[in-house]
Amino acid sequence: MRLLFCGDLVGRSGRDVVVDKLPGLRRDLDLDLVVANGENAAGGFGITQKICDDLYKAGVDCITTGNHVWDQKETIAFIGSDPRLLRPINFPAGPPGKGSGVYQTPRSKKVLVANIMARLFMDTLDDQFQAAEQLF
Repeated sequence: MRLLFCGDLVGRSGRDVVVDKLPGLRRDLDLDLVVANGENAAGGFGITQKICDDLYKAGVDCITTGNHVWDQKETIAFIGSDPRLLRPINFPAGPPGKGSGVYQTPRSKKVLVANIMARLFMDTLDDQFQAAEQLF
């Protein structure tokens, strides 16, 4: 299985590289699944619906986030209805959205993507190891 994870996309320059290069990479490398971290895609502060749509059109299958996921207030309105946009699974109970998802590849394989954030300097997060164990 061929997976690509694009680390933190920061601002327009980070998005533009993915939108420009990913379709060719996806084809040339015969990628099965592409995950990108988009928590800083909106000028370094969060993500918007339009940015998600642009990344999906370019070939991103799943977008992970982190502590900046809520920097764009509009995210609260759409994250619950977008199964491909993940917030950290170990956020305390209450915020909308999901922290994990199962995605089917073009070859009909299933891949679990779990968005789990470390607690270093983030004391308000739930234990990442307990959150991971709850997936299984």
